[in-house]
Amino acid sequence: MLPEGYEYRRGRGFRQYEFYSEGPRGRILKIIMYSYLGTDNGWNYYNLGFGDFDPLEKKISDLTVSNNLDRDKILATVAATALEFSKWHPSCKIVIKGSTPARTRLYQMKICSHYSNIIELFDIQGLTKEGELVPFREGENFDGFIIERKS
Repeated sequence: MLPEGYEYRRGRGFRQYEFYSEGPRGRILKIIMYSYLGTDNGWNYYNLGFGDFDPLEKKISDLTVSNNLDRDKILATVAATALEFSKWHPSCKIVIKGSTPARTRLYQMKICSHYSNIIELFDIQGLTKEGELVPFREGENFDGFIIERKS
């Protein structure tokens, strides 16, 4: 079973989602965006990006470290949106790569810790340092991931 996430609001076209992180640093607006990258062999590729909304700059920052002590709940919320997004975009592949190598490593650790649940829903490929896509394997480091919802 996947951890519980926050309630979120979806935008039109199921490509943008927003929710509030709640913790010792207050309520922080988080935005999740699925950006179209292109089509290859009948698959539509989307980049999954998310971060804190900066109200002064009026933009999303994927480098902010908010330290609101709710990381797992945030990642569970992002995962829930990936499941919903892929339901409404059935011929999509979602590209996941952290804004820093440390964040990509965090995503990989979370994939590994919930692997048995995730593989029931998605096929996962890992992007190697050489730029190759290979089946995801626990214990191997990747520079990014591509997920595809199972039918």
